[in-house]
Amino acid sequence: MRPAILVLNAGSSSVKFLLFAEEAGGLQAVVRGQIEGIRTAPHFIARDGTGKVLAEQTWGEGDRLDHDGAVRHITDFLGELRGELELHAVGHRVVHGGTEYVQPVRLDADVLGALEKYIPLAPLHQPHNLGPIRLLLGQRPQLVQVACFDTAFHATNPEVSRRFAIPAELHEAGVRRYGFHGLSYEYIASVLDRHDAKAAAGRTIILHLGNGSSMCGLEVGRSVASTMGFTALDGLPMGTRCGAIDPGVLLYLMDQRGMDARAIEKLLYNQSGLLGVSGISSDMRKLLGSDDARARLAVDVYTYRIRREMGSLAAALGGVDAIAFTAGIGENSAEIRARICRDAAWLGVELDAAANAQGGPRISTPGSRVNVWVIPTNEELMIARHTQRLAA
Repeated sequence: MRPAILVLNAGSSSVKFLLFAEEAGGLQAVVRGQIEGIRTAPHFIARDGTGKVLAEQTWGEGDRLDHDGAVRHITDFLGELRGELELHAVGHRVVHGGTEYVQPVRLDADVLGALEKYIPLAPLHQPHNLGPIRLLLGQRPQLVQVACFDTAFHATNPEVSRRFAIPAELHEAGVRRYGFHGLSYEYIASVLDRHDAKAAAGRTIILHLGNGSSMCGLEVGRSVASTMGFTALDGLPMGTRCGAIDPGVLLYLMDQRGMDARAIEKLLYNQSGLLGVSGISSDMRKLLGSDDARARLAVDVYTYRIRREMGSLAAALGGVDAIAFTAGIGENSAEIRARICRDAAWLGVELDAAANAQGGPRISTPGSRVNVWVIPTNEELMIARHTQRLAA
């Protein structure tokens, strides 16, 4: 039987999966799917490599399927479907590795316990990331499991980039800038030379724009600065997350509005960003299609903050050779890319409007001093590669 690697990405209300067959020529995606709406109205769907639906199921609102139940459903489905494939290992996306885990790692009970220490640093992500690991360790303790961290790629940031101007004791306790979306940035860095050898050997700003949005400055393929910091709240406005905010606002909310930590957490993570500014939606597609002034304002705030961070990263890098767009908005919204490129004209960006409308991959003119690319990300493949290596 051919060995296979399962990649699991467990979020707050969904579990996404992708099964790779290990072939002589590399890893081949054979089944992908997800269960979304966990604890509300769960819906499962799985597709083969061509996009054909293999299975689909919906649970009623009274059927409170939890994350463990979702993982069991996925593994049972794959067990029935695999046929000639034999599960070799499971790779997991884990948001936070802290200062201890700056490379992917094989999992056991001790490592799982260590990763639980970082739940306070990523309270809305880390518990769900670790749940499937704990379940599979109990069910199949001999199965190789590997954790791949969204923070790890940014471990190359210089000390001055990682420090907050706070007492050293707090820094040593872990209050520092970590950066996130690292698996996406790592993948783009791994394929950048196929598109632009100069950029791969030089200075590139990558824009990971989706429901969660951030930017990263690369120098010779290594992260030197990121817009996200201690948590995945920092930096750009996102679908429902606020992005950078004056810490004094939080003191005001506590002192003058009587809000406690949980109420502030809900506000900053779930009620802010594009949704908060517009009052309409967190979906960029809906906002771009709306004539409502609030929708236009939300988009303006989003692109303005990107313009500001573009300047910040350009300064950190000491110049820019290339810009790359990735993730849901970055890969699919020609309008947002056009606005950002116009805002970056001062860097030497010249947009090729026709190429941008077609989705690239290159969307800058031949005469542009800064090359601009659209490069689809593939975090799952990055996780599968790391898992394959550590399971060997």
